[in-house]
This record gives sequence, C-alpha cells and structure tokens, in this order.
Amino acid sequence: MPWLRTWPSSSVSTDNAELEPLRRRIDEIDRQLIALLNERAQCALDVGHIKQAKGGDGAFFYRPERVAQILDKLEALNTGPLSNTDLAHLYREILSCCLNLEQPVSVAYLGPAGTYTQAATIKQFGHFARIRPLTSIDEVFREVESGAMNYGVVPVENSTEGMVNHTLDCFISSTLKVCAEVELPIHQCLMQRPDEEGFDEILSHAQSLAQCRSWLDQHHPGIPRTVVSSNGEAARLAGERRGKAAVAGEQAAELYGLKIIARNIEDRPDNKTRFLVIGQQDVGPSGSDKTSILVSTRNEPGALFRVLEPLQKHGISLTRIETRPARDGNWSYVFFIDFDGHETDSPVKAALDAVRSVAMSVRVLGSYPQARL
Repeated sequence: MPWLRTWPSSSVSTDNAELEPLRRRIDEIDRQLIALLNERAQCALDVGHIKQAKGGDGAFFYRPERVAQILDKLEALNTGPLSNTDLAHLYREILSCCLNLEQPVSVAYLGPAGTYTQAATIKQFGHFARIRPLTSIDEVFREVESGAMNYGVVPVENSTEGMVNHTLDCFISSTLKVCAEVELPIHQCLMQRPDEEGFDEILSHAQSLAQCRSWLDQHHPGIPRTVVSSNGEAARLAGERRGKAAVAGEQAAELYGLKIIARNIEDRPDNKTRFLVIGQQDVGPSGSDKTSILVSTRNEPGALFRVLEPLQKHGISLTRIETRPARDGNWSYVFFIDFDGHETDSPVKAALDAVRSVAMSVRVLGSYPQARL
C-alpha cells in the first residue's frame, strides 16, 4: 500500500524505543496492583470471618464511617495527577468488590432504572452491590424494615426545589435509621428517539420540569409538559412513543437508547440532590459527621425556640430544619432537624439531653458521615 512507504520508519523505531520502557514499567505496576488488590481482598475476607464470629454489630459488614475514613485518608495522601474525585470513584469500586466478597449487600432504591437515585446508589455502594428499583418511597422503607433488603436509598432534598416531604413523612412511622448521605450534581438533558426529529410533548418528573422551566420556556415554548413518576419513566415512555421527548439524566438516555438533543438544561448549574441511605444499624463516628433528629412539640408559643436554644447554647451548627404535621390529629408538629456532629460527641449529647427536657419526644434518626466526593 503506497501510504506505508511514506511512513518514516526511523520515527517508528524512535517512538518504540521511548515508549517501551514506559510500557514495561506499566506492566510491572499492573502486576504489583493485582497482587496488592488480591492481598486487600483477602484481608477483607478475614475481616468478614471475624464479623461473622462476633455477631451483633459485627454482623453489619457495610460500615459507612469506615468508608468515609478511607476516602478522607486517600484525599490526604493523594499527590496527583489523579484528582481526588477520580481516586474516590476508583476506590469506591474496590471497596464494593471487597465488600461483595465478605457478604453481598442488597440495596433498594426509588426506581425505575435510569434515575438519579440509581446513580446515587451506585456512587455509594459501587457496581458490585445487588441493587433493585422499587416503585415508591414507601416500598423502599417497607423492604428494608422487613429485612428483605439490607439498605435503601431515597431522595430527601434538592438544592433548588426543596425537601421531598414524602421521605420525611415515612420517617415519622418508621424505625429505620439514616446510615449515610449522598450528594449528586444534577445535570438534566433533553432527549428523544434517535429516528425522530421534533416532538409534541415533553415528559419528566415534576421536580425536573421545575428545575428546567426557564430553559424550556426559552427553547421550546408552547410545547405541553407532562408530569410522570420519574425521569427514568419519562425516558422509557419517550423511547416507546412517537413524538415524545424526555427530560432526564444522561444515564437514562444510554439505558433506553435515546439521543440527547441538549445537555445541562437545568436553570441553575449548581443544582444538587441529596439522598439518604436508610438501614437498621447505628453508625459510628467518622470524624466529619451529621446528625438527624425528629422532634415532636405541642403547638404553643415558643415551642420551636425552646427546642433550638440548647443547640445554640452548645455550639451546634444547624444545617436544615423542616416542619411536618404530626399524624395524631391534635395539631401538634414534628421538626426534622439536621446538624453537624455525631450523637456520641459530648456537646451533641448535652444538647440532645436538653432538647428532650423541653420537647414531647425526641428520636435520633441517625448520626452518619457527611457526604464525601
């Protein structure tokens, strides 16, 4: 072939001479990595055997505080060129694989597949966890309460659209605890079937449509918008029906074979959603923790002030407070309060004791590691 004769052979040999030592070094590093990864996996198996022998709290193989501590140490040790975020992603998969060797972990999440809740589940537990989509937040709570699934992942708050009240209401009647939190940046895409041009309806979850309202008004005015149960469901329907577009995440386009018309259409580029991992275990301190409590008070003047005053007195930093009506029909209210610190910290313990002395009831929903990378 003529073009082969024009290739400078001296350049090829020079490139190979420069690359070959690097390739040999990479091969040697890979051999070392394989040996070290298997050694780490064997240590994880040994840890699992000890936990099985102990029973009790030792039976919880997944320890969110331990994961958080490992990621914090990695960030402190990292000198690049890998970013801390990339290193965290790699290590979460290593941890997920090792945990799967100890004991497979099952996780329910608010489905269907292709939603940001699924993405949050994979971010927290890795691809080796056994995850299952469920149709409602209530069902996620029920499956974890019954022991059918080890953990659940549910949305609780969006930075632009506020709290997910359904999740808060489920905590009122549930005994489950918050074991971890996950934060995800939300980047919405507009998508449709690859064999079509144009559409006469846009489908998505109500929050996603609200997050993209200005962009849709500007670029697709007058086209009807229909609320469906989730972004994943919107993408599925758009793939099945002609003339429909969906607002969803990139992973939904991949899952349902849709083409992306526009990316990052959210009105606020800093849009994030916070998810909670729910389970039946108490989580130890990680060094950078958050505590969630549910406080019930009578509907009387100064009730909320008396609840919050001890937190201020003991230097506790509040990160969120929400009010929901209690279900007893007596016009009483419950407050969902998040603050920095672990319930075993001395200032937090003192503050909680003081709150209990002025409230009708106080339930610690959980102390857990603050969201990491």
